[in-house]
Amino acid sequence: VQLVESGGGLVQAGASLRVSCAASGGTYSRYYMGWFRQAPGKERQFVAAISWGGSITYYADSVKGRFTISRDNAKNTVYLQMNSLGPEDTAVYYCATSRRLASARGEYEYWGQGTQVTVSS
Repeated sequence: VQLVESGGGLVQAGASLRVSCAASGGTYSRYYMGWFRQAPGKERQFVAAISWGGSITYYADSVKGRFTISRDNAKNTVYLQMNSLGPEDTAVYYCATSRRLASARGEYEYWGQGTQVTVSS
């Protein structure tokens, strides 16, 4: 499975941004999908995950109520809508596949190359 993220950029605090992850190769719709992020000098951390059909979602406490994960299996794409962004959200955002709904990095098999999100204060 190949994953390609897009949609990152530079925004001001309080703004919204949507990042996307397009999948190819393999049976995308059978995978749970997750988003992680990694800020400079920090560990890669879990952000959100979504089930096969999109009916079950799971969020890190730090983004709950601000971020929304969704997927369009017809387009083999998963999205992360990010609202009320703050400087603390600045990171490289990665999507990844998993066999189950999980927050642990080790549960994820395939990873994209990441997309940079920078939030200025």
